[in-house]
Amino acid sequence: MALDPETLEQLVGTVRRFVRERLVPLEQQVADTDEIPHEVVAEMRELGLFGLSIPEEFGGLGLSMSEEVKVAFELGWTSPAFRSLLGTNNGIGAQGIVMDGTAEQKAQWLPKLASGEVIGSFCLTEPESGSDAASLRTSARRDGDSYVLNGTKRYITNAPEAGIYTVMARTDPEKRGASGISAFIVERGTPGLTVAKPDRKMGQRGAHTADVIFEDCRVPASAVIGGVEGVGFKTAMKVLDRGRLHIASVCVGVAERLIHDALSYAMDRRQFGQPIAEFQLIQAMLADSRTEAYAGRCMVEDAARRRDAGEDVNMLASCCKLFASEMVGRVADRAVQILGGAGYIADYGVERFYRDVRLFRLYEGTSQIQQIVIARNMIREARS
Repeated sequence: MALDPETLEQLVGTVRRFVRERLVPLEQQVADTDEIPHEVVAEMRELGLFGLSIPEEFGGLGLSMSEEVKVAFELGWTSPAFRSLLGTNNGIGAQGIVMDGTAEQKAQWLPKLASGEVIGSFCLTEPESGSDAASLRTSARRDGDSYVLNGTKRYITNAPEAGIYTVMARTDPEKRGASGISAFIVERGTPGLTVAKPDRKMGQRGAHTADVIFEDCRVPASAVIGGVEGVGFKTAMKVLDRGRLHIASVCVGVAERLIHDALSYAMDRRQFGQPIAEFQLIQAMLADSRTEAYAGRCMVEDAARRRDAGEDVNMLASCCKLFASEMVGRVADRAVQILGGAGYIADYGVERFYRDVRLFRLYEGTSQIQQIVIARNMIREARS
C-alpha cells in the first residue's frame, strides 16, 4: 500500500466531495457543450487526480491497485467524461512508460503526466485492427538513428488533447503476429502526425476520440519504450490488465449512482396513492441492481488485492471487466424502466447515463474478447 489507511480515507473523502459537489452539477453543461470547463481541469490537477497511479518519485500518488479502485468507485459517481480525461493518464496513457520505460523516458514524461501538464493517449486500435491487435498494420521502419511511422489509429481516447501518444507499430514486417510490434512515445507536433476531427459518438460527450494519422512521421530511436524492439504488444497487454480493473471499478461507481437516482425517484414518485418504491416489481428491479453492483465491487476489490500481492490477474481482470461492464448496462436499463417516461427524457439525466455506459462493453476489449481471454486462461490452467 502506498498510503496509510487514514490518509487513504482522507483522499477518498476528498474525491467524493469533489465529484458530488463540483462535478455532478456540471454534468448537463458538459453534455451540452461537449467540453469539460478549463477551470475544472485545473482543479483536477491541483487534487493530483492525473497522477493517481504514477509513482511518487515522479510526482504522482503511487496508489496501489486496491487504492486506485477505491478512488475510481468515487469517480464513477458522475459522467464518465470527467474520469476519461484523467483516467487515461493514470492508465493506458502512462502505464506503458511506468512499467517498461527507460529511466530517461520516465524522468522526461512521468512528472508531466502526473501533474496533468501533459495528457497521455494510447494508440493501438486501427481501422482494420481492433480486438485482433496483433494484426495491426501501422509500420515503423528503421532509418539510421530514427524510425519512420506510417499508418492510422482509430477511436483514440483523448487524441485531441494529448501531448504524447503511446503508439503500437510493427517494426518487423516479416513477423505478422505480436512479436513484431514495438511501442513508441510520439510527441504532439511531430511532423507527419495529424489528429483528425473528433468523432461524433452515441454518448460520453466531453470525452473526445479521434483518428491519429502518421505519414512519414519520423521519431528518434530513443522513442522506443524500453529501448527494445518487439516487446510492444507485451507492454500493451500488461497495461490493459490494469486498465480493465480500473474500468470495471468505474462501472461499479456508475451503477451505484444510477441505483441512488432510481431509488430516490421511486421513493418520491407516487402512483395509486403510494410511492412506487412500495410496489414489489419496482423493488425487484432495485434489489437486482443492488445485488449485482455489490457483486461487481467485491470482484474488483478481490482482483485488485491479488494483483497487489503479485498474482497474475490476466483472467480475473477480464472477469471483472466483463461482469461489471455488462452489469452497469443492466442497471442503467432498469433505472430507465423505474423512472418510466421520465427515464426517457433528457432532463432527468438517466437517459444520458444509459447511452454513456454502452461504451464500457466495447473499449479496452469487448465483452466477447474478455470471454475469449477467460476461456483460454481456463484451458491453459487445466492443461498445466
